[in-house]
Amino acid sequence: MNLTLSAIAALVQGELHGDGSQAMTGAATLATAKPGEITLADNVKLARQLAASAASAVIVPRGFAPEGRPFIVVDNVHAAFAKVVQQFRPQRPKRAVGVSPSASISASAQLSAGVEIHPLAFIGDDVEIGEGAVIHSGVRILEGCKIGAGTTIFPNAVLYDNTIIGQRCLIHAGAVLGSYGFGYSSSTGKHVLCSQLGWVEIGNDVEIGSCTTIDRGTYGPTTIGDGTKLDNQVQIAHNCRVGQHNIICSQTGMAGSSSTGDYVVIAGQAGLRDHVHIGDHSVIGAKSGVMGDVEPKSRVVGIPATEERFQYSCVVAVHKLPDLRHQIVKMQKQLDALQAQALASTQACGDSREAA
Repeated sequence: MNLTLSAIAALVQGELHGDGSQAMTGAATLATAKPGEITLADNVKLARQLAASAASAVIVPRGFAPEGRPFIVVDNVHAAFAKVVQQFRPQRPKRAVGVSPSASISASAQLSAGVEIHPLAFIGDDVEIGEGAVIHSGVRILEGCKIGAGTTIFPNAVLYDNTIIGQRCLIHAGAVLGSYGFGYSSSTGKHVLCSQLGWVEIGNDVEIGSCTTIDRGTYGPTTIGDGTKLDNQVQIAHNCRVGQHNIICSQTGMAGSSSTGDYVVIAGQAGLRDHVHIGDHSVIGAKSGVMGDVEPKSRVVGIPATEERFQYSCVVAVHKLPDLRHQIVKMQKQLDALQAQALASTQACGDSREAA
């Protein structure tokens, strides 16, 4: 489909600068846009990349007036561009699936109105699924699980027994919730698995990424608070307590019984040792190794994780070490020369006294 720039400006409620009759054939990013397509540039710093782009038009924020092509000014670039993309690439219409006869559903499972269960899903004994939930193919929901209304579980996710999922959650493909915690007793000379009598409890409006794993508690729940978003390949160990509205990025690992407050951000590949707590509104930098509690509203980075400014000053100091080494070598040579001169002077004075 084609859309004129005037139509696009009206769609996003933006201010058009340029020929409104020019038709766009699609929408793409700066690096991939072709002639005839519209792109986005959400910052003036992208002016050079925009100049090199083949896009025929661009959506920009206020205060950015690029030259050489028509542009549309909006308050929120990404929200506006998303509307444009949806016009050019609308989502495929979804047909109602209902409950597939090829799904395996226990007679004791309770399914609310409007539940969709796709082919080859497995629903165990005493499972409760709320209104409008969608269970995709290959999902395995074991005994005693509870799924809230409006939640979607994508293909091949696995929920161990007694897992509790809130309302309007998204559980992506391959996620595993409620698996055994990595806890062993070694007092007998063997590694014996500790009790695995707890469960996993997920709040409302939580998103759990593909191949993320959340272990059950030893005796009670491992919990994820309302509104929290977990990226792909995140590991949450047994007895962890994740607060509300956290953002936890890919390949982060939380060891057993660690916890976070609300509105915490943990960047990719960070690691938390066991029994530590991250305070509200804190930010943990990428690849950080958190070895102790973090106070609220902190920003830490590094291994071991320390206050951001201190860590950066250490990095700067390390980068200066080669120059400092050269200076020390030079100063040592100067010192050696001064010591040699002092020794020669002392010997000369001794010879003078002997001659006298």
